[in-house]
Amino acid sequence: MKQVTILLSVSILLFNCSGKKEPETEVQKDPSSVQSAPTAVLTASQANRLAQLPLNCIQTEYPNKPGQTLGSREDIQEPHLLHPAFYGCFDWHSAVHGHWSLVKLLKMFPGMEEAERIREMLAQNISKKNIENEVAYFEGEHNKSYERTYGWAWLLKLSEELSSWEDPLGKELAENLKPLSDKIVMNYMEFLPNLVYPIRVGEHTNTAFGLAFAWDYAVSNGIDSLQALIREKSLAFYLDDRNCPMDWEPGGFDFLSPCLEEIDLLRRVLDAADFREWIDGFAPRLLSHDFSLAPGEVSDRTDGKLVHLDGLNFSRAWVLYGLADQYPEFQHLNQIADQHLAYSLPLLVDGNYEGEHWLGTFAIYALSVSY
Repeated sequence: MKQVTILLSVSILLFNCSGKKEPETEVQKDPSSVQSAPTAVLTASQANRLAQLPLNCIQTEYPNKPGQTLGSREDIQEPHLLHPAFYGCFDWHSAVHGHWSLVKLLKMFPGMEEAERIREMLAQNISKKNIENEVAYFEGEHNKSYERTYGWAWLLKLSEELSSWEDPLGKELAENLKPLSDKIVMNYMEFLPNLVYPIRVGEHTNTAFGLAFAWDYAVSNGIDSLQALIREKSLAFYLDDRNCPMDWEPGGFDFLSPCLEEIDLLRRVLDAADFREWIDGFAPRLLSHDFSLAPGEVSDRTDGKLVHLDGLNFSRAWVLYGLADQYPEFQHLNQIADQHLAYSLPLLVDGNYEGEHWLGTFAIYALSVSY
């Protein structure tokens, strides 16, 4: 499939503009006047536009970054042969979460314009045979650490989304995907006991991100052993952390905030009293209504690494929305999340595949958390 460039107007700013100032221009001086809810709204029209991003890449094989370890010359194959389900969108993890994006949008907007095309592509890619081949790849001698843990986390998020879809296709695809989901769970169970220190970077290998999505999957599927292991490692890694240096962020290639990802994990793992005590020591400034956090600035969206900062803005937004939703005392952070979305959404679809093959997922996830 040829890549199609989709041009969106500034209306891709997914905000309700009926008489409200846009978040980046709104100034709140009185803490009592700070908004208590996010203003981000995902409409059916905007969902149709966002869907074009994964639609235009999940069956687009090239360019491709396989991330492959070659054990012999027989391992050199085209991407669609190595990964018949998830060969598109430049790399394996982007292909996986591109499928998640389409499932999420279809669940939210069953009558969206491309609904039938989406269903057809999902059924073609997530077939029983294709997933069997994906499992075989993960069982290869040299693939033990393949996509660890970022791709693993998104695969479990896709599986979770399919399993909760009240649609015959969702049930069928969830069942098709289950052998790979089971393999990923096994990978977590084997890997985490051996991980002595957390990985605190702002890119793919961030441990907190990988644990947060795996936690969600364990909870939704009642996998007590995985949930217990994640809780054990999360507390060992992060419970004693204090005064996370947010002023050191972001790094030049970050698409995750090390500090905020840690918060996103611990708000899941700890009970309310323990979390409030922990965050008071870890990020005390967040409770202040004067807290500010500037969006990450993108200088060149044609550079595959520099455009990571758009992803950072979306991932920061989903962490802040999630925190504010769970703990009302942090609702003033919704405004900051809105500002991060407002910075990156206007140029989300700009004809540059460096960002288009993955950023739609980050925007959709942030907007889904804001609901």
